[in-house]
Amino acid sequence: MSGDDHPAHPGTPSAGRRWGRRLLAVLVTVVLLGGLGIGTALSAPAFARSVGLPVALVGGEAAEPPEPATPRARLAAVGADAPAPTGPGLAAALDARVAALGDVTGSVVDPATGAVLWSRRPSEPQVPASVTKLLTSSAALLRLDPTLRWTTTVVAGPTPDSVVLVGGGDPTLASLSGGRPTVYPDAARLDDLVAAVQTARAGQPAIKRVYVDVSRYENGGGNGVAAGWDPTDVASGFVAPIVPVMLDGGRSDPTALDVTRTATPATDAARQLGARLARGGSAPVAVVGTAPPGAPVLGQVTSPPVTELVRTALQNSDNVLAEALGREVARAVGEPTTFDGAARAVTRVLGEAGIGTSGVTLADTSGLSVNDRVPATALSGVLAPAAAPNGADPRTAALRPLLDGLPVAGGGGTLADRYTPGTAAADGRGWVRAKTGTLTAANALAGVVETADGRVLAFSFMSNGVDPGTARPRLDALAAALHACGCR
Repeated sequence: MSGDDHPAHPGTPSAGRRWGRRLLAVLVTVVLLGGLGIGTALSAPAFARSVGLPVALVGGEAAEPPEPATPRARLAAVGADAPAPTGPGLAAALDARVAALGDVTGSVVDPATGAVLWSRRPSEPQVPASVTKLLTSSAALLRLDPTLRWTTTVVAGPTPDSVVLVGGGDPTLASLSGGRPTVYPDAARLDDLVAAVQTARAGQPAIKRVYVDVSRYENGGGNGVAAGWDPTDVASGFVAPIVPVMLDGGRSDPTALDVTRTATPATDAARQLGARLARGGSAPVAVVGTAPPGAPVLGQVTSPPVTELVRTALQNSDNVLAEALGREVARAVGEPTTFDGAARAVTRVLGEAGIGTSGVTLADTSGLSVNDRVPATALSGVLAPAAAPNGADPRTAALRPLLDGLPVAGGGGTLADRYTPGTAAADGRGWVRAKTGTLTAANALAGVVETADGRVLAFSFMSNGVDPGTARPRLDALAAALHACGCR
C-alpha cells in the first residue's frame, strides 16, 4: 500500500444521514474554534440558522430573525499563559503507549517556548510517508508569494490550424463542465479556457493539431516517476507522472481522491482541449511540442493561490499537488525542476529559515517514495513556529497557514474516519489537528493539539516496521493522550 488512506467518496446520503453529518461538522467546528483559538462573529440565532436549526420562539411565535451576521474566522494561537506539561508528566502519558509501535521515534515541543518536553530518538531518520508534505508545504509558504497563482495558457501554434497548451504548473485544472466540483476546490476550468480560445480564434481555420508544452519542468532523464515509488502507484490512484499541466491531477474520476490515474496526463489534457475546441468535429491530434517564441496568447486561466493549494495538499494528502509545490519552490531558488532539484530546494529553504534538516533525505516532495528519510526534529521544526504565539517567532506569519491545512481528528481530510467514539483515541476527536502518513510499514502522525490545561503542543510521531492497521490507532491514541491530560 502506498500513500494515505482517504475517506471514501460519499454518495447521496439520506436526509437523516445528511443531518448527522451536518451536526457532526458543527460540533467539530465548535470544538476546533475553541481549541485552536479561532473566533467568529456568529450570534446565537444566526448560528442556528446557519446550520438549519430552528430560531427560538417568543410567546409561542417565531421570533423575527435579526440581520444575518457575517462570520469572521481567523486562525490564531492560544495564549502562552496556560500551565505547561512537564517531562515526567508526558512520559507517564506516552511511554507505555509507544511500546507496541515498533521502531518509533517522536518529539513533543512547546511552541510558546521552543522547549522539547518529550522525545524518543528524535534525530533518528525514519521513512516518513506523507508527513513529508509538511516540509514541502512549509518551504512553499516560506519561499513563494502566498498569493501566487499558476497560469495555464493556450497560445497560437506554429500553423494557423494549431494551438499550444502551455503548462504553468497547475495540476488541478478541472475537466468537469457546468461548474461541478472536483477534488480541488475552486480549481480553474478547462471550459473557461476553451471559451477564451474560441473567442480569440473566431473566423480562423478549424484546429487540426494541439501541442502541449511541458518545458516548465525539466525531465531530468526520468519519466515523471520518482525513485522509490511503487510501480502500481499510478494504476492504484495515488499519483500521476509529474508534468506541469494535467486535468484533475490525472484522475479518471475528478470527484474521487484515489482512483486510477492516467500515465499520460499532459497529452490527455491536450486531447480534451482539442476535442472541446472541435465542437463535435474531427478531434485534433494531440502531441508534445514547444510554444513558438512570442506566440499570441489566446486564453489563460489561473489556479487558486498557493495558500489554498497548500491547504488542499495537506487535507487530502495529494501527492501530485505536493510534487507541483516542490517544483515551484525549485524554480524560485534556481534548482532544476526535477525530483532531485525539488528535494534539494525544499531542504535548502527550510535550512535558510533556521529549521534543522540534519538527517533529511528526500527522493520526492510528497513522501510517496520509500527512499525518503526524515527525523522527528524536522517535523517539529516546522510545526512549532507555525503554532507559536504571535510575535514569538518571526517565521510564524509565513507558516501559520500550515495549521489551517492540517486535517481535524474525526472532522475532515485524512483524519475524517479516525478518532471514532468508543476507541482509545476518542478523547482527541475535534482537538487533534495533524498530518497523516501511511506506507506499507511506515506510519506517522504530526501536528498540534491543546492539552486539558489549555497549552498548545506540537508533536511528531513516526513508526516503522508495523502494519498500518496496528500502528495508526496507536499513533492516534498518543496524540489523544496529549489532549486528555495536563501532563504536569
